[in-house]
Order: sequence, then structure tokens, then C-alpha cells
Amino acid sequence: MPTRVYLDWNATTPLRPEARAAMVAAFDLVGNPSSVHAEGREARRLVEEARAELALAVGALPRNVVFTSAGTEANALALSPGLRGPSGGPVERLLVSAVEHASVLAGGRFLADRIGLIRVTRSGVVDLEDLKARLANGPPALVSIMAANNETGALQPVVEAARIVHEAGGLLHVDAIQALGKIPFDIKTVGADLATFSAHKIGGPKGVGALVVAEGILGLEPVLRGGGQELNRRAGTENVAGIAGFGAAVKIALQALPEHAERMTTLRIRLENGIRGIAGATIFSDGVERLPNTVLFTAPGLKAETAVIGFDLEGIAVSSGSACSSGKVQPSHVLSAMGFDPAVAQGAVRLSLGWSTEPDHINRALEAWRKLGNTLLKS
Repeated sequence: MPTRVYLDWNATTPLRPEARAAMVAAFDLVGNPSSVHAEGREARRLVEEARAELALAVGALPRNVVFTSAGTEANALALSPGLRGPSGGPVERLLVSAVEHASVLAGGRFLADRIGLIRVTRSGVVDLEDLKARLANGPPALVSIMAANNETGALQPVVEAARIVHEAGGLLHVDAIQALGKIPFDIKTVGADLATFSAHKIGGPKGVGALVVAEGILGLEPVLRGGGQELNRRAGTENVAGIAGFGAAVKIALQALPEHAERMTTLRIRLENGIRGIAGATIFSDGVERLPNTVLFTAPGLKAETAVIGFDLEGIAVSSGSACSSGKVQPSHVLSAMGFDPAVAQGAVRLSLGWSTEPDHINRALEAWRKLGNTLLKS
């Protein structure tokens, strides 16, 4: 029986061997990282080594890395009224792009009437003119724009957005969860004031995330209170094994980044060329710069839920454009924000590649799509 092909890397990645080894070693430690004895100090060492690895990878200072339970919690921690930079008053409202992850669209701790949506273009890229107009009409804002969209793979103009936001006296949060390990990301180069990351998107374990804060950002209030962990920014005993795995995954992902990105781009282009030639398929965000590993496509009459099941029966794991926590396929809010009809949004299928994706996996995916295109769209 053929080995299954995994093409849902944007949802989660396999655990890297280096991360697994780091976690196994950490499981053998008995100490609480907040304890001052030798056992506690050894656990603390693993946490701080991982903190240093992530800080180095994204151009931050270790003291400004806050470990959380996931990227969702990191986003919730970042979206906080009252944040302020070295100059300027505290932010009083939140502006988010219409294609953000659900954990950002939820608005964190901002009241609903203090949250506004920034439009995106038909290609799924933030409309910077709309951003400027919204910033001009109101008090200082925290703006949240992702580095790369998890569905389309479209890269967002975060550098330009940072300049616009700062000129208006605001702050910029970047959800960089899909960017880390796929494209270079440096918080200083981007100009981000806060950035969020997740371990399981780069070969680390599920259940570990991080918020990275730029130097000089003040007013960050913890979501979880009751302990002094993470320099009083996130209460609760640290997940030592998970954090150690995160650090190991960051290190290997950054080392492999140039080769990995080039290889993924080559495979993605090959996949896209094959998809386009079958059943009148089209690629979303085709005309803009995208992640090297992500393809979101549809075809006339295609139903995503049926297609995902069809691929699965052929031994290939893919996803729809968006899925809720219950696993039920939902129309993509990203494609709706891009201006596509709900019927089109309901037909989006995402294939995302990773470091162990092989040319033969692409061949099998295209063969499966040929079969599906000849059956699903003619039935």
C-alpha cells in the first residue's frame, strides 16, 4: 500500500527529529524552572536557551520573548489596549486586516466597537490606502497585519505598513506564524512592534507559541495572572519540554531556510502548472508574491469538502481554504474579503508543502487531481 502523502504543512508540521530529541531530554529533568536549586536551574537553562534561539532568529532581545501556550494565546496577549512606544500616547483602538487569522479577528482585549477592518485587494494583499485613511480618522491605533496569509500564502506589505502606522503614531503587530522558517523575518527590519510565532508550524511541538516585543514597547498587560513567570508577562509554570522543542526547531529551520525555500518554490511552481491544466483550475493570489510552499486553488463547480475527502481517499492529506475547530469545512473568510462569491470560496482547496515533500509527492497529488477533476466536476 503506498505511503500517504502529507500536503497540509500550513496546518501543522511533522515534529523535527532535533525537536523530539530536545523534548525527550527535557522530560528527564525534574526541576521547576522557577526554583533556585540545581534541578530548577537546569530546567531554566533549557528555557533560556530556547528563548535566545528564537530571539536570534527574529532579530530581537531574549528578554523580549514571551513564551505562551500557542500562537492564538500570543495573539491575544499582543492585542492589548494601552500599549505604547518610546514616544506617543497609548493605543486606543485596533485595526486588523480582513484576512487575518480568527484569533486576531477576535480582537484580543479590545472592545468590539474599538475594532476596525482594513480592506484587501482582489489578490488578497492589504490595501495600504485604506489603512492610511483609517489611521487618519481616530486616536492612535494598534494595527495587526500578518506577514503571510495562511490560506493563499500571499505576502503582506508589512514593511510599508509599519512606516505608515508609525507616522500616524500607532503600533504594528505582525502575526508571523506562517512566515517563520519559510521566508526571512526580522522584527527590526520589518519595523514590527510585536510579532507572534508558533512552534508546530516549523517542526516543533503543538501547544507552544511566543510573542516577541520590540525594545521600548511598554504597557503589555498579561492575560494570565497569578505568577511572576516570563518576567511577569505570562503566569504559569513554563512548558519546559515544549519550549526546548521550539528552540531546537527554530535553530534547524533557520539553518535550512535558504535551501528549503528554493526547493519549495520549485516544487510549488511544478504543482501549480499541473493544477492549472486540469478542469479549468485557477490559483488564488497568483499575481502577487507568496510563500514558497502554498497553493490555494479552485475549479468551476468544485466543492472543497468533497475534494478534501477525495484527496484523502487517494492517500493525500490536503485542506480546504478554512476549517473551524470541529473540522467542518467552512467558506473561507479570506476569499470573501478578497471579493470572491461564496460559491467560489466554498470550493477552495489548499496544498502546502514542507521539507520532506518530494517530487513524487507532487506527481501523486496531480494524478489525484486529474482523477477528481474527471469525476467530481462531471458528476
